[in-house]
Amino acid sequence: MKNEQGRTETLEFIQDVTEKIKNKLKEIDQSLLAGQKDIERMHDYYWENYTEMDQYGYEDYDNQQALLNQTNANQELIRRKWRFQKMLESPFFGRVDFCYKNESSAEQFYIGVGNFAEKTGGTPLIYDWRAPVCELFYDYDSGPASYQAPAGTMEGEILSKWQYKIRRGKLVYAFESDTKIDDEILKQELGSNSDVKLKNIVRTIQKEQNAIIRNTKDKILVIQGAAGSGKTSVALHRIAYLLYHDRGNLKSSDILILSPGSVFADYISHILPELGEETVQEMSFDLFVYRELKDVAPDCEDRYHQLERLMKFPDPEAYERYLNKQSEWMSGQMEGFLATLEDSLMDFRDLTWNGLHKTEQELIHLFYFRFQNVPLLARMNAVMEYVVDEYETLKGRELSEEESEYLRQKFDSMYVTKDIYQIYSRFLESCGWQPLPDIPYERRLVEYEDAAPMLYLKYRLLGKGSHKRIKHLVIDEMQDYSYIQYLILAELFSCSMTILGDKYQTLDEEMRDVTAFLPRIFGSHVKKISMNKSYRNTVEIAAYAAGLLSPGEKEAAEYLERHGKPVDEETFLTIDEMLDTLCGKLRIQGENSFETAALLTMTEAEAYDLYQLLKNKGQPVSYIDRDSSTFHPGLSVTTFYLAKGLEFDQVFMVSEDSSNPFLPRARYISATRALHELYMYKIL
Repeated sequence: MKNEQGRTETLEFIQDVTEKIKNKLKEIDQSLLAGQKDIERMHDYYWENYTEMDQYGYEDYDNQQALLNQTNANQELIRRKWRFQKMLESPFFGRVDFCYKNESSAEQFYIGVGNFAEKTGGTPLIYDWRAPVCELFYDYDSGPASYQAPAGTMEGEILSKWQYKIRRGKLVYAFESDTKIDDEILKQELGSNSDVKLKNIVRTIQKEQNAIIRNTKDKILVIQGAAGSGKTSVALHRIAYLLYHDRGNLKSSDILILSPGSVFADYISHILPELGEETVQEMSFDLFVYRELKDVAPDCEDRYHQLERLMKFPDPEAYERYLNKQSEWMSGQMEGFLATLEDSLMDFRDLTWNGLHKTEQELIHLFYFRFQNVPLLARMNAVMEYVVDEYETLKGRELSEEESEYLRQKFDSMYVTKDIYQIYSRFLESCGWQPLPDIPYERRLVEYEDAAPMLYLKYRLLGKGSHKRIKHLVIDEMQDYSYIQYLILAELFSCSMTILGDKYQTLDEEMRDVTAFLPRIFGSHVKKISMNKSYRNTVEIAAYAAGLLSPGEKEAAEYLERHGKPVDEETFLTIDEMLDTLCGKLRIQGENSFETAALLTMTEAEAYDLYQLLKNKGQPVSYIDRDSSTFHPGLSVTTFYLAKGLEFDQVFMVSEDSSNPFLPRARYISATRALHELYMYKIL
C-alpha cells in the first residue's frame, strides 16, 4: 500500500516538475531570442557609428564589452537549456524523506543530476547530487542521519528513501529501500550492455565511492582500485564535485587529466558535460615529454614503442637497464653527476669588451658564490645580467639588442656545451652505460627509456616553474608511471591531485605498486584509499581473472554477485580456424545482441593483421591503434595495452607466442575488460 502511494506521488511529481521544466525552457528560448536581437542591434550600431566614435576608443571599448557580455550570457543560457532538456528525459533518480531534529514533519528531497528551481534563488524542486543534503541519500539507511550544510551539521531522521528509474520522461520503476541500492537493481544497472562511452554513476554511487568523491580535505588522494571498481568514474565525479563546491576558485580550464591516450579520452569525454560541467584539458604524459624535449631532439619514443620492442625482441639486459633508468636509484646517480658537472662543464676566461673587463676569478666568484642557487645552465645568464647591469649603470646607457646578443654568446661560450642531449650522454657514460649516438639534432631519436631521465636532467639544469594555472591534476593508470616521471610531475605541479590506478594492470612484466614511494616524492599530503570491490565483470570472469595473478599478487577482493556464462578457453591450429569460431560466437547483431566486442592481441602487428583478415571475411570491424581518437560500437581489434581503461560486452583475447614475457600481464588486463563473455584463445 505504501509503495503504491509512493508511486502515485512520484507520478504526480514527475508530471508537475516536467511542466515546470518545459516552462523554464520556453523562458530560456525567449531570452535567447532577445539576446540574439541585442547582439544584432549592437553590431548594427557599431557599423553605423564607428567612424564617429571618440578618438580615445572608450565608446568602441564599451560597445565591445557589452557585446562580449551578451554573447557570454547567451552561451550560459544555451548550457542551461541543454541541461534542462536532459532533465526532461530523467528529472531525478532518488528521494529522501528527512525529518529534521525537533521538527514534526518530514521534508522530501528529490535528487537528480542538476538543480532545478522555478525561480533563480528559489528552493530547488530537484537537488543536484553534489548538494550537501544529498549525502543523506548516499551515506545512510533509514534512521538517524546528518549532513554538513553551510550553517553547520544538520541532524534528524530518514523516514524513507526511494530509488527511481525514469526514461524519456516515463517512470520505469520506483521502490522504497532501506539501503540505497538494492542488489538486484545494481546488477541491472551495472550489468547492462557496454556503451561506447563510460557510464556516469550518479544513480549507483556506493558509500565508499561517495566518501572519495566528496573528499576535499586531502591534497593528494591516491586511489588503488581493483579492475572494474569504478575508480575512473569516481575520479571524474570527484572533479564534478570539486567544481560544484568551489566555483569561485576552480574552473574546468584549471584541471588537467593525464590519460593513457586519445581513445580513452574520447571514451570518458561526455561524463563531465552530463554532470553539468564543461570538459577539462586532457593529454598523455608521453605527448607532454615529446613537446618538452623538442629543443633537444626532433622525436621521442612513447611507452608503446618500448613495449612493442620488448615483446618482439625479449632482452633481459635491456629490460633491466630500462627499469634502472626509471628508478629512484637513477635520480640519486643524477644528483651525484650534477655535483661534479659544475666543474667539468665550465671553461672560464677573462672577458674584455668595449671598456668592459671581468677577470676569470671575478666570473668564477659570481658563478659559484653569488648565483650558486641558480640552475647550472641558467646561471651564466644571471652572471651576464649582473655584469651588464653594472656596465650600463657605469656608462649611463642601455645596450642594444645586437650588443646584448654578442655578449650572450661570449658568456655562453664559457660552457663546454649547453646541449642537453650531449650532457645526458656524458651522464650515461658516468653510469657505465653506452653513450647516445653523436649525431646532429635533425637525426636524433630519444628512446623511451631515456626520455623521462633526460627531461628530468633538463629541468635540473635549466629550472622549471610549476604550472600555477593548473589547480587540480588527475593522473590515471598511476602504476604505469615511474619514479623519475613522478619526480617530474612533482616539479611541475604543486596543486591538489587525484592519482588512481591498479597495481595489477602495470605494463611491466611484474606488478608495480607506486604507492610505496609516492609519499617520498609528495610528502605527508598523500592519502591512500583502496577500492577492492569490482562491479564490472560477472563472478565467473572475475574469478578467472584472479586466477591469472601469481600467488604473491592475490588479495582479498569483493565482487557484485552477477553471474554469466563460464569463460571459454580454446586452442587452435590456424588463425583462420580461430577467426571462424570468433565470428560464430560474436553477438553484435540480431536479437539479444551486445553493443561492443573486442579482439585483443599482444602486439600492434598481430592486431593489424587480424583486423585485415576480418575485413576480408566481410566482418564489420574497427581498428584501434595509438593514433586513434574515437571509440566505436561493434567489434574493435586492438592490443591489450590500448584496451586498458575500456570495457566491452564480449572480449576475445588471442595469443600466438607463449614465450612473450608480458603474456601473463596481458591475459589479466584482457580478462578484466569483459563485462559478460570472455574467450581466451591460443594459436599453436
